Amino acid sequence: MNSKFSDNSQVGIVSTFDELINTRFEGAMNAICWQRSLIGDFKEIVTKLQLKENVTDVSIEDLLTLTLSPEGSMARDIILNDFNLLTDLGALPTLNLLKHYERDEEFDFISTDVYSFHVDRSPIAADTFLCTYHGAASDIIPNDQVEQKVLIPEIRQKLQDLYKGPAAGFERFLKENFFDLHYQSKPNADSLNLGQGHLWKLAVDHPEQKVLPCVHRAPMENEGEYRLLLIC
Repeated sequence: MNSKFSDNSQVGIVSTFDELINTRFEGAMNAICWQRSLIGDFKEIVTKLQLKENVTDVSIEDLLTLTLSPEGSMARDIILNDFNLLTDLGALPTLNLLKHYERDEEFDFISTDVYSFHVDRSPIAADTFLCTYHGAASDIIPNDQVEQKVLIPEIRQKLQDLYKGPAAGFERFLKENFFDLHYQSKPNADSLNLGQGHLWKLAVDHPEQKVLPCVHRAPMENEGEYRLLLIC
């Protein structure tokens, strides 16, 4: 067992998919990891897929049409099994071949792209599931080691200047533009990289959630390397 996961109070560790689904978030724990050491050649799959856009959705049909070595076939079977497990649960997983996400460069004082620490929000009870099969992996960070960007005085003032509306509508403005979902790490904060191959369940901000939502961010991609990411 990887001690960087097991020694972290934010993370719960499980050894099966059923445990992943049935283990509840509690206290400071808002990320649960099905810890795995995957076998197979996921890089082969990445090299044989076609990047159509910076973020390309890969269909099951795309995977099945690939001619792969035995090691590549093993990797494909793992991806297909993960797809089936999540689909049977009622989730809608997507497999992304990823060069990079779009950057938010509209404002110089706040960023709302996925490279910024942020939480996911849903109007219904849901969790975020993700697994990085190849390439750089995402990071999470404890909630007490970040500060909501809209509460940082200098950022809040600039947002109020941008808003220029009645005070009663300011919080709605922040929510509608997703400013309130983004966080800034505190000095000496210690984020945790999620690593390759593990299937993660992250807490989402929704009305029935009993814990704080998991603050996470997409990684800066490794130069010359695509990511292969399952997410839903």
